[in-house]
Amino acid sequence: MDPSQKIFFTIDNLKKGKSMEIYLSPKSPSSKSKLTTHLLSREEADSIPFTFSKLSYLLQLFSISKDSPQAQAMSDTLKLCELEPIHGETKHCATSFESMLDFTRGILGMDTKLRVLSTSFVENPSTKPYLRNYTVVEDPREIFAPKMVACHSMPYPHAVFYCHSQEGENRVFEISLEVGGGGERVEAVGVCHADTSHWDRDHVSFRVLNIKPGTLPVCHVFPPDNFVWVPSYFETN
Repeated sequence: MDPSQKIFFTIDNLKKGKSMEIYLSPKSPSSKSKLTTHLLSREEADSIPFTFSKLSYLLQLFSISKDSPQAQAMSDTLKLCELEPIHGETKHCATSFESMLDFTRGILGMDTKLRVLSTSFVENPSTKPYLRNYTVVEDPREIFAPKMVACHSMPYPHAVFYCHSQEGENRVFEISLEVGGGGERVEAVGVCHADTSHWDRDHVSFRVLNIKPGTLPVCHVFPPDNFVWVPSYFETN
């Protein structure tokens, strides 16, 4: 199993003193494709086709060999972005900050003030290996919000974020993690999904946790270059 897939845990782990093996890197696993993540303006992004049917043209445009790992990463990103959403999901692949905001406001409310949450390394950022045993050092703080939008960085020659919102009970937490006594400290963002009955049976989380769809809530941490949007007026508890 790819170590970078070890980001999943169960809600029982969200207690002070609990330890869990988690992969956390200062950079997302998507960065191993060696594609850059320059965020384009809406005007720039809209001038470049973003569709799998134009992959050959895009490879030429970005001077990427068709047989390279970068080409495969681009192909995978375009295919994922064009897949139909799963039951209860609303999704959008944002190629500019403006399009991300438009999608987020469409979910959370056009006049809603927004708060963005992300994982950060507070001190002593780790060197490899990134798969480590982390201990929850404080009681996790739940952020109560009726809806949330999660945005995941995707490998592509410019920044692309897979943003989505899922119906049902989704709980957002801020989690203080530490390696060993006084070691690496991470302020992580985690989300727990209560209903996974409509997820693909082959979803990596089920293999990592050794569970079946719809049996237990699935939780995961967000890498530092992924983030969550919530309404800013909801409190942390």
